[in-house]
Amino acid sequence: MAAKKPAQDHERRKQISIRGIAPVENVCNIKNSFNRHLHYTLVKDRDVATSWDYYEALAHVVRDHLVGRWIRTHQHYYREDPKRVYYLSMEFYMGRTLNNTMVNLGLENACDEAMYQLGLDIEELEEVEGDAGLGNGGLGRLAACFMDSLSTLGIAAYGYGIRYDYGIFEQKINNGWQTEEPDEWLKFGNPWERARPEYLLPVKFYGRVQQSDKGSKWVDTQLVYAMAYDTPIPGFNNNTVNTMRLWSAKAPNSFNLQFFNSGEYMQAVCDRNLAENISKVLYPNDNIFEGKELRLKQEYFLVSASLQDIIRRYKHSKAGREKNDFECFPDKAAIQLNDTHPSLVIPELMRLLVDEECLAWNKAWDIVVKTCAYTNHTLLPEALERWSVALIEKLLPRHLQIIFAINHLFLEQVKLRWPGDIDRVRRMSMVEENGEKRINMAFLSIVGTHATNGVARIHSELLKTNVFRDFYEMFPERFQNKTNGITPRRWLLMCNPGLSELLSTKLDSDWTTNLDKLQQLKKYCNDEKILNDLMTIKLYNKTKLATYLKATCNIVVNVSTMFDIQVKRIHEYKRQLLNCLHIITMYNRLKRKKTEGFVPRTVMIGGKAAPGYHVAKLIIKLVNNIANVVNNDPQTSGWLQVVFLENYRVSLAEKIVPAADLSEQISTAGTEASGTGNMKFMLNGAMTIGTLDGANVEMREEVGEDNFFLFGMTVDEVENIKKEGYYSKMYYDKNTELKEALDQINDGTFSPEDTGLFRDLYNSLVFDDRFCLLKDYQSYIECQQRVNDLYLQPLEWARKCLLNIAASGKFSSDRTIVEYARDIWGVDPSELKLPAPHENSGTEL
Repeated sequence: MAAKKPAQDHERRKQISIRGIAPVENVCNIKNSFNRHLHYTLVKDRDVATSWDYYEALAHVVRDHLVGRWIRTHQHYYREDPKRVYYLSMEFYMGRTLNNTMVNLGLENACDEAMYQLGLDIEELEEVEGDAGLGNGGLGRLAACFMDSLSTLGIAAYGYGIRYDYGIFEQKINNGWQTEEPDEWLKFGNPWERARPEYLLPVKFYGRVQQSDKGSKWVDTQLVYAMAYDTPIPGFNNNTVNTMRLWSAKAPNSFNLQFFNSGEYMQAVCDRNLAENISKVLYPNDNIFEGKELRLKQEYFLVSASLQDIIRRYKHSKAGREKNDFECFPDKAAIQLNDTHPSLVIPELMRLLVDEECLAWNKAWDIVVKTCAYTNHTLLPEALERWSVALIEKLLPRHLQIIFAINHLFLEQVKLRWPGDIDRVRRMSMVEENGEKRINMAFLSIVGTHATNGVARIHSELLKTNVFRDFYEMFPERFQNKTNGITPRRWLLMCNPGLSELLSTKLDSDWTTNLDKLQQLKKYCNDEKILNDLMTIKLYNKTKLATYLKATCNIVVNVSTMFDIQVKRIHEYKRQLLNCLHIITMYNRLKRKKTEGFVPRTVMIGGKAAPGYHVAKLIIKLVNNIANVVNNDPQTSGWLQVVFLENYRVSLAEKIVPAADLSEQISTAGTEASGTGNMKFMLNGAMTIGTLDGANVEMREEVGEDNFFLFGMTVDEVENIKKEGYYSKMYYDKNTELKEALDQINDGTFSPEDTGLFRDLYNSLVFDDRFCLLKDYQSYIECQQRVNDLYLQPLEWARKCLLNIAASGKFSSDRTIVEYARDIWGVDPSELKLPAPHENSGTEL
């Protein structure tokens, strides 16, 4: 990286935060520490150092500021012995760490100034870091936001997941098609993690169950070891640093000596690779359950290693040492299951307590239920985990016995409650008998926990009245709602410094940890200066995104157009195809020279399709082919542009979200559990066009119906139209513009090289429109016209954007975590600010 003089490109420097100019001594210390790490940690000098070297040196500087806080935090937990929260998730979509850590530790300004004085651009260094993409989308990103809030709220918490060698694949677009390439996020190492080989834990698979007078024993098993890698998770400005512990699979021996000695070296190495494949790659699924053996291995690997670690920590705590039993376990541990993926916690904890710790079954069951809680993330039947009985019996024979016992005892309770109701017993059985025998993991999760929550109010209601109605009638006290949230540190303070500066001049200084303070903005809704400032910041963010797209994709976009953005995983229920129909409709109108009152638009769509999801990949191809036609038509040039955003990920979202004018949240009502992208756009001053689905319902309530672009059917209307018989072709036949757009998809207008390329998409909409796109089309088009008309009034648009920001306080993950803490986990957030490493701790620790 070429050094430049401090006077150069001053206007390109990262905006300095209103928190103040960095003290000179801090800047000097950071410069000295940076040079020390460059020389002694990386063994480089400025003549040969690469961009990665500079990034890694700065990462080590920032990590130095974390370590003391990290150690002090866990000293504090050990001495105070609080109840600990354990968040188990197969996905943690963390994104980049450097900038977020600097923000939370208050080092951003000092690091920026130090790098500038050294002739380096901190934004360029931040771009060097790859995303830790250990998640498919919303579920994994929610886990990351929750970890940030848990630390910020001073809750003793640990995140447990898997350290996949390869995260979510890198998406490449070749001739309009998605192709997948491995995400080698560990290629150059990870400066933020710390390996813990001292916590190498055994995880068993296969084998058989041996019965004796002393009980059941799982024997003749195959062994894999779980090795911990710890990543510090800093809270915001409170010196609390929690831990995310990710497990990596290790073979029990470097090689099989018997094979090696007999000359079968390849077999020895292959055996090792088979063991370590468990943590090799993240499953790139998208709301489609696949009952693969490796996936089940991954789930049990996470559960087994994590529970061993949790029990070890409990036994070393004050309560564990004093009682020397598990009486206090639920008072000292709360285990949250992030969806059904870690649901094997229930039979595994039973196995450990009954088989290993020799507790009576009823006592062990009471502990399990009081300790564990379950979060549901989907309403789609095909996404619910149903594992084959044969596969569980092969891989985890003792656990299958335990699940059968749990199910038997539970169904006895059902029979007592509803005598003679055989249908109810059949419906509520965890063991599904229709066809291949399967275990319904959601049912197991409800029965084996004390709380089941949805992630938006409408989602939670649908769980009670639809998906899990029988279980709600059995355990009404267990069902709760916890509407999702996002961390304002990453999704505003870090990614939108311009807006953060504006807010800091108008609000109380603690708004970043008390997002309800945003309501104070309402008094400025008619202040033209503030509204103009808001528009200026939006234009700056759009320009920044445009510069990035030109530099990385060679795509030129016009920042004076409306940025209409839909970024999320590609799935039929999220209805990117409805967006495509609107684009084609706009294109056709422009071709007919209907330009009066038309606001020029740049429509951006981004997201990844699961590699095996044919329709989703075809949707990506359609978007790119539409873009190829629209963007190269001189009649529509300057009026309409379509962009597919390649390889959508957290770090790209951090650029897109602040630049959006319009946020598309257009899923069929009753299909999206919550959504968190909708919250990010709202917080950053975008208007939302959406249905009454997921968290959209609560967002609209918070901001008021006049400040939300609503279209489409309600959940009840969707259910009614399907009961009555939904014939999508009827809407195709009677709507001229809709028919024209669909015919163009079908007749090769957007695929002249292969006129039948999109026939499957056409047929799925015209003859089998599962997600009611054609029914909602006209409502969507009319709503988009209201969007267009409002955008022609810049001050009124800005006023509504300001009101959206002001109403987004509810959607902080801090609020969500406070609700989990008090309603489910039985812990209280702490406002205690731990002393910094350079401060005398006194007697507090």
